[in-house]
Amino acid sequence: MSVVVPCYRYGHFLPACVRSILGQEGVDVDVLIIDDASPDDSAAVARRLADEDARVRVMVHEVNRGHIATYNEGLAAVHGEYVVLLSADDLLAPRSLANATALLDAQPDVGLVYGFTRSFSTEPPPARTTPRSWSVWSGEEWLRLLCLRASNPISTPEVVMRATTMRDLVGYDARLPHAADFLLWLRTANRAAIGRVNGVDLAYYRVHGANMHMERYPGALRDLTERKRAFDILFEEDGAHLPDAAALREAADRGVAREALVVACRAYRRGRPSDEEAEVLARLVELAEQIWPPSRGSRLRRSYDAQVARADRGKGPLLPRRLAELRDRGIDHLRWRRFRRSGIDGALGWL
Repeated sequence: MSVVVPCYRYGHFLPACVRSILGQEGVDVDVLIIDDASPDDSAAVARRLADEDARVRVMVHEVNRGHIATYNEGLAAVHGEYVVLLSADDLLAPRSLANATALLDAQPDVGLVYGFTRSFSTEPPPARTTPRSWSVWSGEEWLRLLCLRASNPISTPEVVMRATTMRDLVGYDARLPHAADFLLWLRTANRAAIGRVNGVDLAYYRVHGANMHMERYPGALRDLTERKRAFDILFEEDGAHLPDAAALREAADRGVAREALVVACRAYRRGRPSDEEAEVLARLVELAEQIWPPSRGSRLRRSYDAQVARADRGKGPLLPRRLAELRDRGIDHLRWRRFRRSGIDGALGWL
């Protein structure tokens, strides 16, 4: 089992990350840290960790190559039967690798295993370590579910992949700097079955100010634009090998459009956005219309238009801000509970 740890300016997080890997029970593990020319002491920290444990190797870039190139270099340089990509600021949960590889060992047709990742900011909460069950989908079934929901149910930290599958896919696609992981999962499902370990925590995602994807509406616009592009690349380059590719692509377009409209509607339900926010929200609605032209007549679009008109007349939202936030929080909680239980995200709205 090999774990690749890409690092850029996260030297202060590295020791905890590596400890969470080396402390895994029930597996033989090796670690490759790749420092992408960090301006801080990350390389020195990585070398010290390698000096302390022979299972740790270090590669240091003289020039920054970017995260996708760093990911792929690391994944190509390891030789374990299974591989994990773990950012230097994240952690593996106790028994994470043993729980994931047990499924891979028992199901040779499974190319990727995931589970549940918990978020934390300072200290990670206690982990659930005893699996309740496994879920195994055929790649075709899992891909269909993702197209219908147009959402990414996986955080990178909890993914364990069969090395042969990763080599077949040739790693992450540099054309999608913010959605290369999503495209990798889609492409994996086109080649192998997908498994999930239920009832346990496989990883911890550290929330801090330097995380990617932390902007609000601009982040949503970028995420949905790249998610659409990921689907496009999948269907354009792998579509010949996908059953019902045309229907799946239509479902994916509809799903991305729905998510864009949901974000825009929610923003106006919480009060009049600033001019800069309103501009980004209008671009989200334009994106939905471009992707799925029938969205112009959808319930969500009518709701958005009505809320914009109301705001332009100087009127507040129909619901008080607090009630709107409670409503959205309740929907998100139900969606989160469904995901935590089943491993497949639920849609926020309908067209």
